[in-house]
Amino acid sequence: MSDESDHVPTNDEEWRERLSDEEYRILREAGTETPFSGEYVDHKADGSYACAGCGAELFDSETKFDSGCGWPSFYDADDDRIETRTDTSHGMRRTEVVCANCGGHLGHVFDDGPEPTGKRYCINSVALEFDE
Repeated sequence: MSDESDHVPTNDEEWRERLSDEEYRILREAGTETPFSGEYVDHKADGSYACAGCGAELFDSETKFDSGCGWPSFYDADDDRIETRTDTSHGMRRTEVVCANCGGHLGHVFDDGPEPTGKRYCINSVALEFDE
């Protein structure tokens, strides 16, 4: 896993050197992995999930839940570690979730999650690294 204090790439060439092709497609080009294909969809261990691009801690395993949507889902996130943006791609209006540290695309957030927040952060496994 990258360390948050590591140098965060500032240009496309550095990102391409740091990330696999799939990580690059998702984190830098706002791609989406195939539903139910990611390594963290059914992952249940205790720990935290960090950005695969820069290592910034993003989600705690205590907030992870099985939403049935095919991607790891969390009902809460550290607002200082993520940012949201309006996404109007694919003819839809959604809220994109990005890493506040490196700007990497993580997934989307929806208002159909469980209490206490009512949020469902639907995140690509490829955009995450797990730390027990």
